Amino acid sequence: MTTSIGGVKRLFVGRPLRSHQMGETLLPKWLALPVFASDPLSSVAYATEEIVLVLATGGAAYLIYAKWVATVIAVLLAIVVVSYRQTCHAYPNGGGAFAVSLANFGENAALTAASALLVDYVMTVAVSVVAGVVAITSGVPSLARHAVALSVGFTVLLMVANLRGVKEAGRAFAIPTYTFVTLTYLMFVIGAYKGVSGHLPQASTASQPLPEHLRRLSGIGVLGLCLRSFASGCTALTGVEAISNGVPAFRKPKARNAANTLAIMGTLAISMFVGITVLALHLHAHARSSGNPSVISQIAASVFGGKSFLFYFFQAATAGILILAANTAFSGFPLLSSILAQDSYLPRQLHNRGDKLVFSNGILLLGGCAIALIVGFNANIDKLIQLYIIGVFTSFTLSQAGMVKHWNALMPAATPERRRQIRISRAINLVGAFATGVVLIIVVATKVPEGAWIAVLAMVVLFVTMKAIRRHYDNVTRELAINPTERPLLPSRNHAIVLVSKLHLPSLRAIAYAKATRPSSVEAVTINVDDDEVERLREQWDQHGIDIPLVVLDSPFREVTRPLLDYIRGLRRRSPRDVITVFIPEYVLGHWWEQLLHNQSALRLKARLLFEPGIMVTSVPWQLRSTDRLQDLDGIEPESDITRSG
Repeated sequence: MTTSIGGVKRLFVGRPLRSHQMGETLLPKWLALPVFASDPLSSVAYATEEIVLVLATGGAAYLIYAKWVATVIAVLLAIVVVSYRQTCHAYPNGGGAFAVSLANFGENAALTAASALLVDYVMTVAVSVVAGVVAITSGVPSLARHAVALSVGFTVLLMVANLRGVKEAGRAFAIPTYTFVTLTYLMFVIGAYKGVSGHLPQASTASQPLPEHLRRLSGIGVLGLCLRSFASGCTALTGVEAISNGVPAFRKPKARNAANTLAIMGTLAISMFVGITVLALHLHAHARSSGNPSVISQIAASVFGGKSFLFYFFQAATAGILILAANTAFSGFPLLSSILAQDSYLPRQLHNRGDKLVFSNGILLLGGCAIALIVGFNANIDKLIQLYIIGVFTSFTLSQAGMVKHWNALMPAATPERRRQIRISRAINLVGAFATGVVLIIVVATKVPEGAWIAVLAMVVLFVTMKAIRRHYDNVTRELAINPTERPLLPSRNHAIVLVSKLHLPSLRAIAYAKATRPSSVEAVTINVDDDEVERLREQWDQHGIDIPLVVLDSPFREVTRPLLDYIRGLRRRSPRDVITVFIPEYVLGHWWEQLLHNQSALRLKARLLFEPGIMVTSVPWQLRSTDRLQDLDGIEPESDITRSG
């Protein structure tokens, strides 16, 4: 069974890499862009839609504010990109907001940033994949009823791709990413040409009426509508911090390459967001709460023609980049969770690298959480996106504020020339902290009533959980620490107990092994749940001349574990300084279905005995012939009959 699982794993994941091949997995800038920046590049596909969707609730007249909302978002995106370039240089070991907050504000702020980022990464996968499926169903409406299944399937594909390695994933995702970017700019060129020549038709939803009930709004109402629209449109900023989290994954010079990749990503994202917004407003594209057809698909239909090859090619590229946007999270989440695990805030298994030198456990955990979210919200993009954003701007604000404190700490010891550089850097981060802090307040005020409280609750639960995990590890460390005067104490005696149910070859091997350990005393113990079986065992014991005593424990209620525990505890009470070693013979089976035919009593006994102080548990395996095929596949010669006889 183990080998068959290994074969399937090799098929999907590929051959394992040696630890010294770590340098081969580092990313050049052209591969790092699709790996770490696919989320912000893809966010432009639905950020404009979110702005228009919210403003349209007030009626067509309020869509005039869309260009101002989009302008503010574009400026904010530029500020955040420039600010995070500073983080890449100041904290080249990765960790982003967590590392910055931990160094400058302490544990609580760092865990707040980390919980916000981890929740945001899960949301990124769910929202990106579902948005990609919406793009597919916009082109092929008959697939809409399979949205959940498609979303789960694409999430699993992303998991498998990332389990194959960061570099392999980057190569796989580079073509869809660069195709989407190229086609988007081509759409701008063709749209501009058709617009100037007067041959650019309106969007398919331009003639559809908008709601009437909110057309008359007061000044405060208009402001509130614009703020809600702004908060929704800030999805364009998601994923910006992933590059600062993943600086160690870049080729040397790591910090400079990461900062340059961030600058390229910012330039592309801002120009694409502005271009899509301009086209959407010019074509009077209306957004629907269902997300189908999407605003960007309406734009493409008007520019390329709804039945043209370029339209379907663009839809496929849009779906590809939206789905692949989740890869930003699959890159960032495992890296961040690894850093948290190294600092004992998450289970240490998350710090382990898998066969392809990636953090496999983090990838699987992220994929599982995202699938649960997709299924729970029925792959509804409008519901999912309401949970978004808060985590992003929480980490943004803490990171930028931490950078301000970082520069302040460097100021006293700096040279005059270095002080001028520090002042400029501090000013950039100060503007970033102020801007993202204001947006965080707006986002909380507008998103929490619409369902984002679920994301906030998840952050709180994760924060408390990480504190508890760290407290557990600290307690274990203190409990296991060696006192300077501590010396290993030998037990007075070692009393061996061999568990037997019937006399067969596994029992003989267990008895032989127990005697070979040279214990102070050894005995066999059986539980009497059937008088005839026990009598037969006694007869066989005498016939084979077994030279250790057989102890029979009565069990009127046919229990196995309780009588054994009572017997062992009695031995411990009589001689507390003795060690009792329990030898348990076990079958080793070669087929999964054989496991169903055995009651696994040995496993249950071991699990219970582990909690008993002063008890050592030793398994004595007996490989059945069905395991021979596994040994052959592993290149091990099967055991002979002579060896089997013990």
